Amino acid sequence: MSDRPYIYTGLLVFLVLIAFPFWNGLGQSASGPEPDLDTPAIQQLAVKECVEPAAFMKASHMKLLEDWRILALREGRRSYQASSGKAYEISLEKTCLKCHSNKEQFCDRCHNYAGVKPDCWNCHVPPGKGR
Repeated sequence: MSDRPYIYTGLLVFLVLIAFPFWNGLGQSASGPEPDLDTPAIQQLAVKECVEPAAFMKASHMKLLEDWRILALREGRRSYQASSGKAYEISLEKTCLKCHSNKEQFCDRCHNYAGVKPDCWNCHVPPGKGR
């Protein structure tokens, strides 16, 4: 019974060490990475606009790409009517990657941060990799 103070001290030190990562980051927010929009193709554009507004693209770009895949492959449609009224060709390589050619700095930066592995590159060739 004379070991009780040592046991309690050991348990307290153990609990502090285990809880340290949680209370150390308390009150701090982790901001996500900002995609690099500095590509030659984007710099040459007179009007720098995407298929849909930036907020929509950040939140729902995978849903848009999945919808495009269904429209193109299953329904045979090759044109997308954006919310702005402008028509775009349904093509990851010819529409999206024409401007966002820096896959490592644009796509991979956010996907690695979020821990997601999209299956785009199962069919598509990443920019700069050739056919």
